[in-house]
Amino acid sequence: MPSSEVMPVITLRKEQVLFPSALVEIPIFNGPTELVPLLSNLITRAEESSTSVTQVPIVCVPLTSPLLNGDSQRPGNTPGQYERSLNDRDDQLFSYGVSGKITSILGRNGTMVLVVQGIDRVSVQQVTQNRPFVEARVLPHEDLIEEQQLQSSSFVKLFETLHRLAKEYISILRQSAQLYGNVSPALSYIMTPEINEIIAEIGPNDGGLMADISMNLVPQASYKQKLSVLAAVDVAERMGKVLPLLKGSFYNLQHSMRYNKILFPTVVVKTGTSRSPSALKTRSSGLARGSPFNPFGGEPSSEQDSDDLQDLEKKIEAAKLPPEAANVAEREFKRLKQMRPSQAEYQVVRTYLETLADIPWSVSTDDPIGAGTLETARKQLDDDHYGIEKVKKRLLSYLTIVRLMQSANDAIDQKIKQAEQDMANLKLTNDAAEEGAPPHHELEEKVKASSLKVQMLTSQRQSEKAPILLLVGPPGVGKTSIAKSIATALGRKFHRISLGGVKDEAEIRGHRRTYVAAMPGLIVQGLKRAGVSNAVFLLDEIDKLGMSNHHGDPTAAMLEVLDPEQNHAFHDHYVNTPVDLSKIIFIATANTLDTIPGPLLDRMETLEFSGYTPLEKRHIALRHLVPKQIRMNGLSEDQVYFSEESISKIIESYTRESGVRSLEREIGSVCRAKAVEFVEASDRGQPESYQADVTVEDLESLLGIEKFDNEIAEQTAQPGIVTGLVAYSSGGNGGILFIEVLDMPGNGSVELTGNLGDVLKESVHVARSWVRSHAFELGLTPDPTEDIMKKRSLHVHCPSGAVPKDGPSSGMAQAIALISLLSGRPVPPTMAMTGEFQLSGHVKKVGGIAEKLIGAYRAGVKTVLLPAQNEKDAREVPAEVRDGLNIVYVSHIREAIGHIWPGVQWSGVQLSEESNPQPVQSRL
Repeated sequence: MPSSEVMPVITLRKEQVLFPSALVEIPIFNGPTELVPLLSNLITRAEESSTSVTQVPIVCVPLTSPLLNGDSQRPGNTPGQYERSLNDRDDQLFSYGVSGKITSILGRNGTMVLVVQGIDRVSVQQVTQNRPFVEARVLPHEDLIEEQQLQSSSFVKLFETLHRLAKEYISILRQSAQLYGNVSPALSYIMTPEINEIIAEIGPNDGGLMADISMNLVPQASYKQKLSVLAAVDVAERMGKVLPLLKGSFYNLQHSMRYNKILFPTVVVKTGTSRSPSALKTRSSGLARGSPFNPFGGEPSSEQDSDDLQDLEKKIEAAKLPPEAANVAEREFKRLKQMRPSQAEYQVVRTYLETLADIPWSVSTDDPIGAGTLETARKQLDDDHYGIEKVKKRLLSYLTIVRLMQSANDAIDQKIKQAEQDMANLKLTNDAAEEGAPPHHELEEKVKASSLKVQMLTSQRQSEKAPILLLVGPPGVGKTSIAKSIATALGRKFHRISLGGVKDEAEIRGHRRTYVAAMPGLIVQGLKRAGVSNAVFLLDEIDKLGMSNHHGDPTAAMLEVLDPEQNHAFHDHYVNTPVDLSKIIFIATANTLDTIPGPLLDRMETLEFSGYTPLEKRHIALRHLVPKQIRMNGLSEDQVYFSEESISKIIESYTRESGVRSLEREIGSVCRAKAVEFVEASDRGQPESYQADVTVEDLESLLGIEKFDNEIAEQTAQPGIVTGLVAYSSGGNGGILFIEVLDMPGNGSVELTGNLGDVLKESVHVARSWVRSHAFELGLTPDPTEDIMKKRSLHVHCPSGAVPKDGPSSGMAQAIALISLLSGRPVPPTMAMTGEFQLSGHVKKVGGIAEKLIGAYRAGVKTVLLPAQNEKDAREVPAEVRDGLNIVYVSHIREAIGHIWPGVQWSGVQLSEESNPQPVQSRL
């Protein structure tokens, strides 16, 4: 049980009550007459014990109320009646008070005030001294809650109600303060997010603390009610008294929403601390240090403030800022030292300086590239990714350049070291000359020449410029993961920045410090998180970056970031001093180039990712996806086995994509189904009945019916139907497109369906005009003057009407389809073609060849007709696709006709694959 002790007493003014975990201001000269001698005595005690005044305990006791009834008397005891003189009046001390300590002495409105922080409840046992100041023997009271009471439903319900109401009250108090703006400094802690965290951490064990905090939130409580709560030593009784007061205050505030100049003490966190008498003596000064909940100037002590500033200064010095940033930091640090922590701008300046210190100005990853580095990097990339040789080749070339630069710089460093040594020797020789001797002009010239040589050698040092790469390709082909592998291969830090949906320029460049809650942009924040100046930055989804709007143009802000001639001095609005980004390897990813502005695209080195071929998918699945899904589904490698045939079947019949995401999902579905089979067999006691092999026949029962059929195999040869090739604008995918032409009696009109764009419609008209003009040469009419379209109408349709289609790529296919229809000769269903068609009959170059050929190979096409001008583009296609397709290059429609229908007589001329006749020009 705690013992009583004698403490100095400060008598509070009328209507003033101090609760534990709160602060109160007491005027020194206009307050109690005994306050000055009491302070003098406290200072003497502190000097004698070699401690601070803040560590000397005191007691604050309010005056009793003449209206106070028996409810506020201490249970089981009769409080003594103590009288003394206060401002020439006899007043009565209340029987309860709060022990505390002095936190600071402040100037307030032309006078001095004493700031006291409450710690624990005490009861006044006996007044031991009246003059020159009051001393009394007090007994501390701990908030002891028995285990049985903690487990009672009534106590828990009372605490939860009070806890919930306090949080709701603070929330509406914030709303009121923000609406009306008339917030006194005493409400500053309510406007901070920390108060919610404090209340959230309080549990039933700290019910007394919860009640005291809630009482501080009730400004309109009467003096009698305050004294009644102060005298409530029992925790349950105290919460029961505070709850109706808080409810009434909450109801009034909720309905009026008018909160004008309410001043009340501030909450200070004190959970889980001891309230024994020894704790009162050994209470550290940490409770009085710059708490964000101290509106009355509870600034940090000068010692603590000085320590914090010294730590910040050391941190800034250790950052080794460049000269311009160092000048800014020095100026701001001088301002910071002249501010008081209670000023609003203090934290703004401090946060700015901490940001400057956190930026890795001179910190970088030391990555010397030796003899085995290239081989290690190549192995790392090959282990992580199959294929994508172009990206790997570019990265290895960068590593080679860095290695050569490092070797050249090492040789220059040796020369610089030798030149500096020679210059030092010459200076020593010059200094050793006898005084009064004539000057050695020749020696001085040699010293100057050595100094100039050092400067020239230093200027010859080379610094590598990190590449700025743009990886373009459909989803799921490994653009993001290859960036992580690049960082691993280089041994550098990796940071990812998602640019999708970024619409504000300030998110790239940062906010100016004049704004509230300003912060650096994504680039500088990434530098801080990476901690080094030569990290690998992934700018993900740069094609989805917002365009120009009223918030600025984020793509224009990225121009400076990705320009190798400018990013050595990147300007962030918050940092407001140049930041060097030239050592960062920027790797951007995109699905399409259409939405990237030209100036931004020009600053990046574009590397295109084409879709994976079935062979590449099979390798990726067996090497990466299957082991990953087996681990993720709790299986071992001997419990599930995928054959190459089963993986190939999944690729062909259950997925139709450029990447491997859907393939991974399907493999995961198979693994989950096999996991269920394994567990069920084990539960039945028949583990031998479980089959680990996944066969082609099992896939339908595991994955359902096939989602995709071979589009070519089911198509029978029919005049007027031709297979074209298409490259989709979104996602970088390619595939086949059927073109169907039907004729009927009519007046020469053409009907177009299938969601066709304007350019594609023009291609149909061009093909129709050419066939109409050359009908006689093609043997479609017996008379050269006959109009083949005069008494017939055409209907051109492209299936998948919900998908928009446009572009000139189907021109040759449209012409072949018309010739096939009118001649009655079908086109082989395993043959596809693409190319822009002109009125002269020439076939011109088109784009998206890689995507189209991969899509054709995936769909089962055997022969592809391409424009002759696209021959060089076809060389970029994976070898598996080139070997699996018979690619024929044509420059005129007559060459295409000869390849499609070899040996057929066309107006007396036989066209074959071997013949290459001169194209027939239009009679028009």
